Formats: sequence, C-alpha cells, structure tokens
Amino acid sequence: VQLQASGGGLVQAGGSLTLSCATSGITWSYMAVGWFRQAPGKERVAISCITGTGGQPAYADSMKDRFTISRDNSGDTVFLQMNSLKPEDTAVYYCGAVPTPACTYRSGDFYAVSEFEFWGQGTLVTVSS
Repeated sequence: VQLQASGGGLVQAGGSLTLSCATSGITWSYMAVGWFRQAPGKERVAISCITGTGGQPAYADSMKDRFTISRDNSGDTVFLQMNSLKPEDTAVYYCGAVPTPACTYRSGDFYAVSEFEFWGQGTLVTVSS
C-alpha cells in the first residue's frame, strides 16, 4: 500500500484548498483512507475518513463544517476540500490507510491514529492571517 499526499501550499485566511491523496495497493472492500493533520509541537489528529463500502464518510466533530472528503471515480485518489481556512489550520496534512472497511469503532468514535497502518508523506498547508 502506498499513499502520496499533495496540494498543500500557502493560502490566505478565508481561502480554500483541495488536497489529494494518490493511493495504490488499496483494496477498498476491506480498507479505509483518512486525512489527518499535525500542527507544530502537537499530536496528529483525525479530520475525516472514507471507506469503499458506500457508507457516509466520517468526520471528527470539529472538522465537519469546513472539510469535505471524497474519492474520484476510479477510487484511487482521495480528496480533502478545505474551505474558510483559518491560521489555526496551519499544519502538515497526511493521508493514512486502515486495514478495515470502517472509519469508526462500534461506539461511533473515530479510529485512533494508531489504527492507521499505512501513511504517505505529509503536505504542508500554511494559512496566513
């Protein structure tokens, strides 16, 4: 499994940016792909996750309003549309894959970062004020 994130850059506050995660080796019938971010000096946190089973994508509670995850028709690229960006969104953004066809535990909580076994290199997003 390989993942490669791209699309980061410098954007002004209030702007939008779309990140791409090119994947290979993903078997969508039993895997899911998520987006995460890590700000300087902070832990990596989940943003959103999408499966190949046709269910609704999962979003971390604080990310629902401004972020949208999607896949292209071929299923090989996962996108993260980010709107109304704020300086606090500045971080390195990563995509990761988990070897289960779900994004949350049965409780509904988003899978822990440690559950995601495969990672791409990050792409830096900088939001200027």
